[in-house]
Amino acid sequence: MLTLTDRSKYRILEMIPGMLVWATFILAVTLSFVRPLWAVYFIILFDLYWLWRVSYFVFYTVLSWRLYNREIKRHWFADLERDYPAWRNMYHLIFLPTYREDLSVIEATVKSLTQMAYDPKRFIVILAGEERDAENFAKISSYLADHYRHFFYDLVVTVHPANLPDEIPGKGSNLNWSGHRLKKYVDSAGLPYQNLIVSSFDVDTLAHRQYFACLTYKFLSHPNPTHASYQPAVLYNNNIWDAPAITRVAAFGTTFWLMTELARPERLFTFSSHSMSWQALVDVGFWEKQIVTEDSRIFLQCFLRYDGDYSVTPIYVPVSMDMVMAKSYLKSLVSLYKQQRRWAWGIEHLPYMLWNFSKNPRIPWRKKLYYIWNLSEGMYSWATAPILIFLIGRLPLYVAPMSMQQQALFQNAPFVLEKLLQLSMIGIFVSVLMSLKLLPPRPSSARPHAYLTMIFQWLLLPITFGVFGSLPATEAQTRLMFGRYLGFNVTEKARSEI
Repeated sequence: MLTLTDRSKYRILEMIPGMLVWATFILAVTLSFVRPLWAVYFIILFDLYWLWRVSYFVFYTVLSWRLYNREIKRHWFADLERDYPAWRNMYHLIFLPTYREDLSVIEATVKSLTQMAYDPKRFIVILAGEERDAENFAKISSYLADHYRHFFYDLVVTVHPANLPDEIPGKGSNLNWSGHRLKKYVDSAGLPYQNLIVSSFDVDTLAHRQYFACLTYKFLSHPNPTHASYQPAVLYNNNIWDAPAITRVAAFGTTFWLMTELARPERLFTFSSHSMSWQALVDVGFWEKQIVTEDSRIFLQCFLRYDGDYSVTPIYVPVSMDMVMAKSYLKSLVSLYKQQRRWAWGIEHLPYMLWNFSKNPRIPWRKKLYYIWNLSEGMYSWATAPILIFLIGRLPLYVAPMSMQQQALFQNAPFVLEKLLQLSMIGIFVSVLMSLKLLPPRPSSARPHAYLTMIFQWLLLPITFGVFGSLPATEAQTRLMFGRYLGFNVTEKARSEI
């Protein structure tokens, strides 16, 4: 009898998400021609489901907004001094992986670390460069070490060699290499593991002045800080006044999605820039070096290592990063698509969970089902919702036989679908209001009427939702289904002002 190898079994799991997406599209189109009445019922039910998701979004975004406003006004460093004087024994290991970024972007990040409401002498900054960019990185790291090392406990420079076996070039493999190098540094310096907090930052990350005080407070007040990651709110507003409108809408969508997740920490994964304990990082062998989405995978690595006894603590004190902005509008759109596709590649975690959860009986099955459902449902709706709502949703109304179009359901369906979409508009109104409140001060280079642009840009939401939402998500899941694995691409970003 033939038996499936482990690799073949894993490939079947990788095919599931894409098969569900394409089965949905094919079923919706087929029913539109073969059973148009069934198709109408299906589309109405899907629109009701989407209205529920919008309501969920509004409720938890508003809840997160209230918590965000409360926490950014708190004097975290003063509270840390009062409640946890042991903070003076803590060190922050701040990883800044970089590849071909401009000096201006990296220097802005390093300089911001010297301006925290915290003692920068407790920071060990790791500039993690690539051998593929050796000449450029050597100049940048030398300049930054000369000008900024004295502010910190230390500034460590690592260079990730090119073409190492069993890894893909990218942020994850760079972090894996620099993590192992830093372990030797930590051990030789005799720094206690329990006193070390790691922050893995995108190199354009500008943390709020109170971020490290808040992070340290959350860490020291946690009943089991080793078994937790710490996820800040992520704002893409470093270059918001310069970036194209369509990329702003996409970036705000990511920010609002994460804010709804922060309000539900029991379903939260780490995303982009985040923090965790050094002990946990060492226990799991550092970030994986063969995947694209190492920022989320590190949570699952810890979740499995500690048999489900691992969670994410939300931090509403934000970090700010750059939006996609290339040297031309068209290049910006291409870069935006690639960025969204890379984020959608997080679907690679689903087969990873299905495979590894089945091999660990110590994790409660309710937790397993909860995380599997949250990831699969979110990725599925990301890929299917815009296409079903805006493209396929009206198809059965157009192709149904004339005799069937005279039925009451067909006569009323357009009005029902329109009403459901109108009710869903509340999500746009909430997004507009919150986006205006999250705007940084308008620079002198931006005209006063730019505020109006920030409002009317939301008319682009259907385009952003479909072209830069559904399409890259569908492509990512289709690639995984056919085994056409995605490599890591660096998003092109620029700033008119620093």
